[in-house]
This record gives sequence, structure tokens and C-alpha cells, in this order.
Amino acid sequence: MNEKSAEAKSAEEIISKCINGYKFSLEEAKELLNFDLSTLGLIADQIRNKFCGNTVTFVCDTTINYTNICASKCKFCAFYRSKSAGDAYVLTIDEILQKTEKAENLGATQVLLQGGLNNDIPLSYYETIIKAVRDKFPGVQRHFFSAAEIYFIAENNNMAVEDVMERFRDDGLQSFGGGGAEILVDDVRKKISPYKISAGQWREVITKAHKTGIKTSATMVYGFGESKEDRLRHLLFLRDIQEETDGFTAFIPWSFQPQNTALNVSDLLSQGKFLAGGCDYLEIIALSRIIFNKFLRNIQASWLTEGEKLAQIALFYGANDFSGTIIEENVVQDAGIKFSGKTREEMVNLIKQTGRIPAQRNTFYNVMKIYL
Repeated sequence: MNEKSAEAKSAEEIISKCINGYKFSLEEAKELLNFDLSTLGLIADQIRNKFCGNTVTFVCDTTINYTNICASKCKFCAFYRSKSAGDAYVLTIDEILQKTEKAENLGATQVLLQGGLNNDIPLSYYETIIKAVRDKFPGVQRHFFSAAEIYFIAENNNMAVEDVMERFRDDGLQSFGGGGAEILVDDVRKKISPYKISAGQWREVITKAHKTGIKTSATMVYGFGESKEDRLRHLLFLRDIQEETDGFTAFIPWSFQPQNTALNVSDLLSQGKFLAGGCDYLEIIALSRIIFNKFLRNIQASWLTEGEKLAQIALFYGANDFSGTIIEENVVQDAGIKFSGKTREEMVNLIKQTGRIPAQRNTFYNVMKIYL
């Protein structure tokens, strides 16, 4: 067998492993990077079709950012403010309820509530919000907080992480977002968010949440100058958690938005590092589908950060979900993204343009309505 024949056989063996749900090690996953993007996309799309068919889901939702005061001061974040800043804020309970009512009136079935790590907010504030939304809007999913917030709240109140989550669950918390993950490699985290929880602490919160009966999403923010191996480490880290707990509802990657942040773009470029582009996004979508495979069904395409057209293309690289209508959002807006929420009809149209079948879902990816 000549060298080219051996390479072709090796490639065929790797592709067969992908299709058949093989559990890749890091060294084996690195071999996937030898494939061109189109090939990765074809493999991932075949796996997507196997598990999800031609249905593409979306949720009617909103994001409420309850405070922009944050002790973490991540270098990649344009949203956080110090307590003394003129535009620093903490929403009142009434303001949060008003925003929730507006969202429900516009058809939202999910509210993502997230904010900064604010030392001055008491535990009672969080509990009152959960209970008030539960009582006044029982039809709206309470998708509140993140692993970083939960860990901070526990530490700020001298409580164990599991005790906070059990209290919040009993108050009515149903799930929370996967935010605060960024890249789950501590060497990267120390450079971009040295005051935020470590990868191990993030895992601690997430696994304890899942064991408490609280589902979460899993996320990745990339484009900080990390290596492709770092990205693979992140995906394998998440896959191993999912294999252990089966508590992730979906994987949601998006690119670092550099405007108005302390992470200087020119510094990255001077180090020979490049901002992530569309090919990076499609590669991550495809790799996540291949690596997660049977372990995690739902891969979300983000029209908010990547744009409608690239998000549509991602549906052919392994994604099966088109995010949400996102009636309101502030964090990404502060990083320079021009934003306006979408109607249900706009979401349906964008999905139909790809030849796929749109379906409205809830937070747990249960289909509520199919649009034929």
C-alpha cells in the first residue's frame, strides 16, 4: 500500500469513527483538524441528520441583565461597570417583573436572567426574583443565572454551592445558562478573566446543578488567541461532564466581540494571533457535533453574534437550533453588536430559507409547534 492509499484508509477510518459515535481522546480529536472545513461539515451534517432530522428549533425568549456591576472585571467584557460608574445599575424587582410581563405579552416562554458579580446584592434579592416570577408568570421558564454567578453568590454568603442551588430550586429555579465558561482551559482563563472561577470550579457548579435536578446549557466563547487544541480541550471537557450527568440541554458557541473591551485587538494581532472569523465558527460547530455525537443532541447557531447568514450556514455544519427571538439583550450590545430582537415570523422565515422545517421549542428543547 502506497503512502496516499494509507492516508486515504486512515481518513476513512476516522470518518467511520465520527459517524458511529466514537469517543475521541484529545490526541485522536486533533486528527480531525487535518480535514478541510467542507469535509468536517459533511461529516457533522450527516450526524446532525441522524439525530435531529430536518427540524430546526427556536425559542421565544428574552434576556434580562439585572446588574452591570461586577467584581470579575473580565478583559473581554464591555458590559461590566464599577459601583461608582455613572451608568452602573441594579434593577429593582418591579423592573424585572415589568420586563418579564412585556416579554410574555410578546410570546416569550423563557427568560434568561443574568448579571454581574455584585458584592452588594443580598441573597434575598435573588430568591425574591425567583419566587415573584414563579408566582406571577408560571408559564415562563425561569432560566436564571450562570455557574459563575452561583459560585459567587455562595461565596458571598458563606454558603456551599449545593445549598444555594437547592434553595434556588425550591424557590422555583428551573434551569440556568452555561455562561462563564468562555474557554475551559485555565491557562487561557488566567489571561482573559483572572478573577473569575476556574475551569474546575465551573465544573463543580455545573455537575452539582445537574445532580440537584437543574438542567443547564453549555457554552463556549472563543477568539481570544487560544489555540485550536484549547478549543478541543474545551469540547472534550464538556463532553465528559455530559457523559457523567446528562444535564446539558445544548451547546452554544459564539465569538469574542472585541469592541469596547480591555482585551486590546491590536495587541492580539501584534502577537501573530488573529480574530476569529466565519471559518472558525463553522469549524467549532462541526467539531462539536462530531465530538458530542450521541452524548448531546442540540447544537445552537447564534444569529445574534455571528449574523443571520452565517447562522443559516451553520445549520449545514451540524447545528440544529437557531437560538431565540431575544426580545432584549444588553451584554452583546455593549460590545458593539447592532441588535434588535426578532419576531416568531422572522425566525420561521430564516429557517425556511435553508430548506429546513422550523419548530418552536421550550427551554428543554421539547417541540411546541411545527411550521410546515
